Amino acid sequence: MPNATPDLTLTARKLTRSFGNQPVIHDVSLQLKRGEVLGLLGHNGAGKSTTMQMLTGCLLPDSGSIEICGIDLLRHPTQAKAHIGYLPETPPLYRELTVRDYLVFAARLRGMQSADVPAALALALQRCGLTDKSKKLIGTLSKGYQQRVGIAQAIIHQPAVIILDEPTVGLDPTQIREIRALIRELGNRHSVILSTHLLGEVESICDRVEIMQHGKLIYGDTSARMQQYGQVSGFTVSLRNPPALSALQDIIGVTHVEQLSERQFRVLHTTEHNPSAELLTLAAQHGWQLEQLTPLQARLEDVFVKITDEQSTDIKDVARTESVAARTVEGVNK
Repeated sequence: MPNATPDLTLTARKLTRSFGNQPVIHDVSLQLKRGEVLGLLGHNGAGKSTTMQMLTGCLLPDSGSIEICGIDLLRHPTQAKAHIGYLPETPPLYRELTVRDYLVFAARLRGMQSADVPAALALALQRCGLTDKSKKLIGTLSKGYQQRVGIAQAIIHQPAVIILDEPTVGLDPTQIREIRALIRELGNRHSVILSTHLLGEVESICDRVEIMQHGKLIYGDTSARMQQYGQVSGFTVSLRNPPALSALQDIIGVTHVEQLSERQFRVLHTTEHNPSAELLTLAAQHGWQLEQLTPLQARLEDVFVKITDEQSTDIKDVARTESVAARTVEGVNK
C-alpha cells in the first residue's frame, strides 16, 4: 500500500500498553516526517523504551495502530519492518565477530540480496566512520565505536525510519559529540526518532520534541519553541564602569537586578517594557561603558521542569476534583 502522505514516514495512533494489570502507555499518538529528527524526552521510567519497542514491532500494543511509510505494522509486519532500522539501548552485538562479518550478517537478516550487500556494507562503514575498523573484532572496540557498529546495523538496508533508544548512554564526552554528529547526518537522509533523558541531546540534535511522563505524551513542539515556552524577560549586561546597583534597579520596567560579577549584571524586566534602550542611553550619558548586552535564553532544563511540573499539578488537580465529586455522590446516595 503506497503512502498517502509521502512526507510522513511513521504514524502512531492512540497506542496503549499494560504489563499485567498495570497500564504503562496511555493513548500515545505521534507522527514523523521525512528528514526529521524527533526527540522522545523523559525521565528514566517514563515509558520511552516501551514506546520504542512498539514502534519497531518488537512489542505489540494492546490497542492503537502504527503505519510505517503507509504500511500497517500490525497487519503487515514483514513489509513494514523492511523500512525500519532499530538500535535498542543495549546494541545487539556479537563481540566475537569482526565488524565486517557482523554487518554482513545483519544485512542478510534484513533479507538483502547477496549482490547488494558489498555496496551497502561499504556505505554503512563509511557513514559510521568504521572503514578502518572493518576487520577488528567488535569486542576489542571502545564503547563509542561499538555504538557506531550498532548504528551501522540499523542503517545498512537504507531504511526510511531509524529508531535509536538512548544512543549516547554510557559514552564519554568525546564519544557523545561524535555520535550526535553522526545522528545529525543521518537526519538529512532518513527520519530519526531517538529517546533520551538528556536535555542537551534534544537541543543539539532534534528538530522536534515530544515529552513523555508516566506513559503519556504531555508536550510536543519544535526544539526552538520548547525553549520559548519558558522564555524569561531579561538580559545580561556587562559595564566596564558600572554604577551602583540601585541605578539599574531604578530604570523603568526593571523588576530585579542580580550582580553576577564585578562588571556583569542579570536584569529582569516586565514583558510590557524592555528597558534596554533606556539602559543604553544612561550608559552613554554617565560613562558606564557598555561592553555587552545579551537577551536571556530559557535553559532547556528549566523548560523541562516547568512543563513536567505543570502537568503533575494538572493531574493532581484532576484527581482532587474526582475525589471530591466521588465523596459528594457518596454523600447524596446516603
